[in-house]
Amino acid sequence: MTTSRVKPSIVSVCVAFLCFFGNIVTGQFSEYYKLLVPPGVKGPESASFRGLTAEGPFTTVTDGRIMKWQDPNIGFVDFAYTSPARTKQFCDGTTDPDKGPICGRPLALSFQPITGLLYITDAYLGLLVVGPNGGLATQLVGGFKFLTGIDIDLLTGLIYLRDASLTFEIRNTTQPGFMFDSTGRFLRYNPLTRQVSVLLSGLSGGGGPAVSADSTFVLVPELNGMRILKYWLVGARANTAQLLLNIDGNPNKIKRAERLGEFWVAVSIGQNPRRPLITPQGLRINSNGVVLQTVPFDKEFFNTTISLVQEQNRKLYVGSRFTDFIGVYSN
Repeated sequence: MTTSRVKPSIVSVCVAFLCFFGNIVTGQFSEYYKLLVPPGVKGPESASFRGLTAEGPFTTVTDGRIMKWQDPNIGFVDFAYTSPARTKQFCDGTTDPDKGPICGRPLALSFQPITGLLYITDAYLGLLVVGPNGGLATQLVGGFKFLTGIDIDLLTGLIYLRDASLTFEIRNTTQPGFMFDSTGRFLRYNPLTRQVSVLLSGLSGGGGPAVSADSTFVLVPELNGMRILKYWLVGARANTAQLLLNIDGNPNKIKRAERLGEFWVAVSIGQNPRRPLITPQGLRINSNGVVLQTVPFDKEFFNTTISLVQEQNRKLYVGSRFTDFIGVYSN
């Protein structure tokens, strides 16, 4: 009889806990506001934060600048840039894709939390790094056609990269008659040896990889392949890849979620092959490829592709190559 009285109490506590916890985890992020980039520019594809105070977000824009969110009164301010040929007179405010080789076009950011260094992938200038005070970034590796994504292994310091193609550049993608190919790669850069290793080739489209918090694997998106691969770093399957998830849409950058072992994927349904209406959404998945949550962004990003869903302090920061703002969602 004693046991029968205790069981309902335990169950009630568990249900109450799960209901409360579920509200935190599965909320649809209905509260929304924008962080506007400076007039004239677009393309804030990144939302990276620095340090324990989550300084930022830092983002990238079409005119080659890396910008830092100061506060609601000031907005975004200049932080860094990637091209030594860049001048403010020629580049500031431009959305002209043909100016990219001169002005730079940074697409993805990743902070090294111990050193405070900011690593940058630029579509034209490759992999670069800049110190905590910003300014002109230093090129580490060049020679890429279209470098799209980056993530740092927090345990080893190794840097993982994605490029979209060996044949076309970012400015080619908007030209009439453009056709995607399958020459994309998944790469690793060792800061100690300064060597780049090709881990996977023949990938369809770009995106951004995400290293697991325990450094056992990397999730690798294929934007045009409409799938996510899991590349193992340790164990019996080390240095091999397996299919993790097929997606009805185009996965772009992947980022670690705040819950351990989970990730956010920026997905645009109908981007390629093109459908009449593009539907952007964020997928929260676990390390086994199970979709735990889908958050729609079509109301605020109507018929627009998105590049990034970054979780920070239970908010989602959503970036796009085609908007003049970062969308911020909260519960």
